[in-house]
Amino acid sequence: MSIITKIEAQKKNEDRVNIYLNEQFFMGIYKELVFTLNLKKGMEIDENVLKGLLHDEMYIKAKNKALSILSKAPQSEKNIISKLSNDFDGDIIDEVLVFLRKYNFVNDEDLAQRITNTNLKVNKCGKNRIKQNLYNKGIDRNTIDSVMSDIDSDVEFENAMHLAKKRYERVKNEDRNKIYQKISQHLAYKGFSYDIIKRVLNKLLNYDESDYC
Repeated sequence: MSIITKIEAQKKNEDRVNIYLNEQFFMGIYKELVFTLNLKKGMEIDENVLKGLLHDEMYIKAKNKALSILSKAPQSEKNIISKLSNDFDGDIIDEVLVFLRKYNFVNDEDLAQRITNTNLKVNKCGKNRIKQNLYNKGIDRNTIDSVMSDIDSDVEFENAMHLAKKRYERVKNEDRNKIYQKISQHLAYKGFSYDIIKRVLNKLLNYDESDYC
């Protein structure tokens, strides 16, 4: 049996406390669990029993927090880990991820595909912008590469042409070189490669690149 010798508030998180058994640090937990489990300084308790109780309570809290996050917006596994890591230990987070995967609350491949479809069909983005958006969402490189390989080059070209035509209507009265430059910059910002930009502008403007300076 062990004695709870100290229950100390954490300096960086007022919602959590550190539990000490026999003057040794034991575990950091949410403050409310102290009241839920009626933990008090001087209490004698079996260390394994306490560890099990706290583990179960922390798992429930971590799972509920993850589900709350996911109810607002889909998340990658990396982002879930990041959002839980300040409050929960790695083993708890791993268990939560097992639960989330089991019930398909997290699925990086599906999330990557949905983001890509939205970027292509709604936002008319190019591959470079889509890659960055996927990276920002915490999607791993292998999944990104897989999704990128499925993008139809003709669709990407059509998106670039669509955006170029819209931008052309705004700048068509300007100097020819400025038109080329402004449309080129806009397409680059939207994530299209140099090759696609060149093809689009040559087709749209009947532009010979050797004339551009």
